[in-house]
Amino acid sequence: MNSMDIHEILQYLPHRYPFLLIDKVVDYKISDYLIAIKNVSFNEPFFQGHFPIRPVMPGVLVVEAMAQATGVLSFKTAQAQPDDDSLYYLAGIDNAKFKKPVEPGDQLELNVKLLRATRGFWKYSAEAKVDGKIVASADLMCAHRKISA
Repeated sequence: MNSMDIHEILQYLPHRYPFLLIDKVVDYKISDYLIAIKNVSFNEPFFQGHFPIRPVMPGVLVVEAMAQATGVLSFKTAQAQPDDDSLYYLAGIDNAKFKKPVEPGDQLELNVKLLRATRGFWKYSAEAKVDGKIVASADLMCAHRKISA
């Protein structure tokens, strides 16, 4: 079983607080899958406005967390790390479904599976779970591209 702590994750993702949405990687297999964890705390900045009477993690941030998990697996698979000359972009979201709200105290399990990688484009199936139940799923396409000045 392969795992990554936050220090190693920070080597593979350029995101930082408040936008880093992965706390640890519990398992991965290069060119295949990755399972990561996001501990959802009431102290997250988005809960102040979404929604104050019943805090819910925005669905777009659940998708972003899944996309960050794809980024880690893509960089690990390519045996590369982010640099100042390129970015790993979210290029497409298909079949997104949200089945249950994610609330403070939940532990979000992010499961991503690489379907294919060609010419800098990566296609993944992704699921987010809480307590073993799917709360969101989507097919994600990502692209590694040079930054144009």
